[in-house]
Amino acid sequence: MLLRFSRVLGLTSLAGLIVLWAAPLLAAPRLYDFTLPSIDGNSTPLSTYKGKVILLVNVASRCGFTPQYSALESLYEKYKDQGLVILGFPANNFGAQEPGTNAEIKTFCSTKYNVTFPMFAKVSVKGGDTTPLYQFLTQKANPAVAGEIKWNFTKFLVDRNGQVVARFEPAVTPDSAEVVAEVQKLLRQ
Repeated sequence: MLLRFSRVLGLTSLAGLIVLWAAPLLAAPRLYDFTLPSIDGNSTPLSTYKGKVILLVNVASRCGFTPQYSALESLYEKYKDQGLVILGFPANNFGAQEPGTNAEIKTFCSTKYNVTFPMFAKVSVKGGDTTPLYQFLTQKANPAVAGEIKWNFTKFLVDRNGQVVARFEPAVTPDSAEVVAEVQKLLRQ
């Protein structure tokens, strides 16, 4: 039956049908396939971070969780030489708590919290205009961590192979035993 179907499509072999069928599966996005503008506007492929343990965080400057910037920076400073990178994605989806421009956000982060980890241009993490990266993180990356972003400072932890392995909700701080233990475990792998 498959061979008959392949002839109907004009394919000369069963192998052609298999390739046609598998193409959408092979084209499924992976974390490293995304390229986003940095907070300075430079095009930044996430493949730049291949081989690193990555903590992706949607951040905001006027949120009750904003002091987590300090813990994020401390975690980054402590483990960056072992292969951890933290990626900050400003988002204005919750209570208009990130109203500034990219330049204003960068200034705020560097002067108030001495942020040195990579920051990206403002994105949307929820709703009809959700950036493709966050569509991937919340829908396709890993069913165990899927689901809509509920608030600022939701954290996704990615292993050295680009697999999203854990999600931490906003109330779980970057310096919590839970986050630190997972980061340490992935850094040892």
